[in-house]
Amino acid sequence: MLMVKPGLPYLDVIYRMRQHTNLPIAAYHVSGEYAMLKAAAEKGWLDEKAVALETLLCFRRAGCDIILTYYAKQAAKWLCEDGVY
Repeated sequence: MLMVKPGLPYLDVIYRMRQHTNLPIAAYHVSGEYAMLKAAAEKGWLDEKAVALETLLCFRRAGCDIILTYYAKQAAKWLCEDGVY
């Protein structure tokens, strides 16, 4: 497994890694990225659910097989509520 930390600033690196390996690629959505979204949502500056799910989708589109995130439980709940899982 190859891991990228922090994940968001290195989506381009993840993409390039995916082009050159078949090993599983993991990204860590670090606490600072999580806290940034939480703080902006609390101030009403963004829709937390929409932005958090889009952020996780960005990791997937870049080529991640595994995403380690503080949003794991909440994202699973949102996806179940939306009938995705």
